[in-house]
Amino acid sequence: MLADKVNTGKDIVRRIVVEDLRKRKICLHFVPHSLTSEQKDGRTAACRDLIAAADSDPDFFKKSVTGDETWCFAYDPSTKRQSAAWVEETSPQSKKLRFQKSCVKTMLIIFFDWQGVIHKEFVPEGETINAVYYKVVMERLLNRIQRVRPGMCESGDWFLLHDNTPFHNVTIV
Repeated sequence: MLADKVNTGKDIVRRIVVEDLRKRKICLHFVPHSLTSEQKDGRTAACRDLIAAADSDPDFFKKSVTGDETWCFAYDPSTKRQSAAWVEETSPQSKKLRFQKSCVKTMLIIFFDWQGVIHKEFVPEGETINAVYYKVVMERLLNRIQRVRPGMCESGDWFLLHDNTPFHNVTIV
């Protein structure tokens, strides 16, 4: 772009930028979330609890159903290459959150176990996920488990592992 702008060769522009101005081109380092120290400590403690539970029961993973929600974007706002920039030679690598707000997105709720996906559903546009909505999702999940994992329901020896979102912890859920 610079070469076209000043009407000169790309090699000359590159030499000026790299050798004379001592710049280098780096891509941003994508990170999934920016967490506080308290959030990191909480996640570490939860992981340690899960490891201890898995160590004490060899069938731990066969008994767990994991659920989570995630936003599905209609397009990726920018790639690592698109976010590349020229910086000083000694500049640290910048970071950019992997997921940024997109104009078109929908929420996916998914549940899986060691054998694969058990249940998934997209939240209808305009619907708010709250305790009442999530209770209905849990009912659909239980019906699905009864159909696709009948042994789990018969034994009753399984548990749901999901995050600590407020509507997951409401009494009706």
